Order: sequence, then structure tokens, then C-alpha cells
Amino acid sequence: MIKTENLTKVFRTEEVETSALNEVSLHIKKGEFVAIMGPSGCGKSTLMNIIGLLDNPTSGEYYFDGAEVGQLKERNRTMLRKGNIGFVFQSFNLIDELNVYENVELPLIYLKLKARERKEMVEKVLERMKIAHRAKHFPQQLSGGQQQRVAIARAVVANPKLILADEPTGNLDSKNGLEVMNLLTELNREGTTIVMVTHSLHDSEFAHRVVNLFDGMIITEEVKKEMGEILL
Repeated sequence: MIKTENLTKVFRTEEVETSALNEVSLHIKKGEFVAIMGPSGCGKSTLMNIIGLLDNPTSGEYYFDGAEVGQLKERNRTMLRKGNIGFVFQSFNLIDELNVYENVELPLIYLKLKARERKEMVEKVLERMKIAHRAKHFPQQLSGGQQQRVAIARAVVANPKLILADEPTGNLDSKNGLEVMNLLTELNREGTTIVMVTHSLHDSEFAHRVVNLFDGMIITEEVKKEMGEILL
């Protein structure tokens, strides 16, 4: 599903040139759960931004679902991203002025779905995430665990092929963190591909494979568990 070949990202200013990624080649199968680990500044976020079609590489190739997408223009990246990728962030990134229902509905509005269809999809995902009773509450009225449930609901409401999770348990206690990881595992078992950046060895145990980055390069890959029947 995801294939990068010799992916390089260089950030340049007038005086400084910084290499964030150095010839990264990574293959992720449909239905796989991959954890990306490494110290701060090793290129994890840069790689996630490229995989998530938020940025283009300086050089190299990126294939998403068989199509070369590494050098798409911003408008085309946006269109592809909206229909295929959901994001979960450490800081939740909910909109304070919108209630739970409205936050989750937002991606469907961008997809220009009809109100009746949006209502059905939002209510279904809120029930699944066990947050339906908070539909009219605002983010500041929720606990951290509840906010992350809303964020996951927003990420999956449009049934994306891929979820990118950036430190999804980083702001949560162990109990809520475990609940979030169990939710991601459940989504993965249903066929959703998940790529997760984490510093947590505990969270990495939920993944099929752990990719370790250092200084913008993949230094090791470790298979944690077999996928069973891989979805092709």
C-alpha cells in the first residue's frame, strides 16, 4: 500500500542545509500496523508528513496504493489525502469552538457529503467510540482520554485506508493510553492500515513491525508479530 524508494528530504535556508531524511526505502502492506521509533530529530515527523501527503520529498519516489504521489501539487495531495488518510495527534487537535459532533463531522463536510449521510456516519462512529453521550459537549469539557476518542472518531469517520497516529498516547495516563491502543488495534484488525510514531516501547508492542530511525535513516526493522492473512 505504501512504498518509498530512496526518499530524501532536505530543508534549506540561505545559510544552512539540513538533511531530515536520507534515502529511506520503506514498504508497508495493506492491513499492516507499523510503529516508527527513534530519538527526537531523527526524521520521524518528516517521514509521517510525506506519507500523509502533507509535504513532498526532495528526491526519491513515494507510491500510495500503487500510484506515484511523491511530487503531486498541493491541490492534488489535498484531494487524495481527504479521501484516504485519517490523522490522530498527541495533542488531539480538536477545534475548541466546535462540539464533539461538529468536530467529527468536519471531514465529511470537506468531502461534500449530504447532511443525512453525515449524520448517520457521525452517530455510528460516536457510538463505536463510546462517546455518543458527549456529542454536544465541547473539547474543554472532556477528559484527555475522551478527547482522544473524539480525535480517533474524526480520523476514521470517513473510512480511510490509512491512519497516521503521531504519539497517540503521549498526553494520556496508562489506563486511557491502553484504551486508545486497543481501539487502534481493533481498527487494524478490520483492515485499516496504521502507521504510528511513538517513543513508547509498550505501545510499539501492539504493532506488527517496528521501524527504527536514526539521523534520517532506517537502521533496523523488527517484526513483532505476524499479520496472519495480509490483506492485498
